Amino acid sequence: MTIAVTGGTGFVGTRFIDIAAAAGNELRALTRRPQPAHRQVEWVDGSLADPDALRRLVTGCNCVVHIAGVLNARDPADFERGNVEGTLAMLAASTAAGITRFVHVSSLAAREPKLSRYGASKARSEELVERSGLDWVIVRPPAVYGPGDRETLELFRMAKLRLMLLPPRGRVSVIHVDDLSRLLLALAEVDEPSRIVLEPDDGRPQGWSHKALAKSIGRAVGRSNLSLSMPRAVLRLGAIVDQIVRRERAKLSADRAAYFSHRDWVVNPDRRPSPGFWRPQVETEQGLAAAAVWYSREGWL
Repeated sequence: MTIAVTGGTGFVGTRFIDIAAAAGNELRALTRRPQPAHRQVEWVDGSLADPDALRRLVTGCNCVVHIAGVLNARDPADFERGNVEGTLAMLAASTAAGITRFVHVSSLAAREPKLSRYGASKARSEELVERSGLDWVIVRPPAVYGPGDRETLELFRMAKLRLMLLPPRGRVSVIHVDDLSRLLLALAEVDEPSRIVLEPDDGRPQGWSHKALAKSIGRAVGRSNLSLSMPRAVLRLGAIVDQIVRRERAKLSADRAAYFSHRDWVVNPDRRPSPGFWRPQVETEQGLAAAAVWYSREGWL
């Protein structure tokens, strides 16, 4: 089959393309900058704001996997443009091209739209997908980790320094990028399940406490560490400092501080994919260790 992909140059999208191509699929992927040639990938120059590019992207495809989105932004309007307007544009292009299967990558943050602008924008994108009339599936990944990820990289760097500053006490679910990519591919290749919201993870019941995950990351880098849970006010202050010091490279915004301060980012077990359809293959301790090796080899740690 031929799959249209947005976000194909990002962390999740890059791995999805690798896995989908290895399974024998052809892909057409949107990009805003030149990409290395790939025998099974046709790169389409343009953005989610370019109707002509989106028409070229989806024409002749069997399915759309919409991964692109804005995770962090200094301007709140960027969330609206990237996550809401971008999704609407992809739905319109898909409908015009006669594509019915639409796999939409959202976020657990959509469960708490009042908590952050990011979560609110993801919730609005889900509403658009659900009203589209297409054969849709919404996937809400928890924290995604693996080789190449620059978000969880910060945790690995702190672990190597033996001091991990964590959000207020809470629990999270995680998923390896390969497992998420395999789920997205499985959903692209079939018509069922349909019109459902899925929350996949590594299969760990009740997820991970922040401290347990910190210890696992410490083991991955070969360092014991001290982990400290930061009060919400300190996290907000840290966001201000990060914006001042690192500016465009800042990882912690006020919006993300609010998101991180929530105590329950564990997937709903009732929304896990059916084990007969998909199950995680990467054991988290091993996945974290492999990610640490990759980071070290690439000089990121």
